[in-house]
Amino acid sequence: MDTTPVEIRRVEDREIHITWADGHQSVIPNAYLRENCACAACVNELTGERMLKPRAIPSDIRAMEISLVGRYAVQIRWSDGHSTGIYPFDRLRALCPCDACQRR
Repeated sequence: MDTTPVEIRRVEDREIHITWADGHQSVIPNAYLRENCACAACVNELTGERMLKPRAIPSDIRAMEISLVGRYAVQIRWSDGHSTGIYPFDRLRALCPCDACQRR
């Protein structure tokens, strides 16, 4: 499993499509990705407790901007104003909701 993306793009304001160097393609719904943000505002740094409540995420959440962070992650600016989360490539690959990835 290669965790190097060759393409990351927003699709119809509802999901993120990622093509990986090994040819795998991930289709990740915006709400699922936003819900799995691991920044300090969304997850308690000391306890690991999830602070972000799924119900607080707007159903029409959109990725407004996706920016590279070095050679290891992306930062997403969301339509709800949240932009502090960094998604390392290996975490994005682990979040892939397809059957093959979820069996791992």
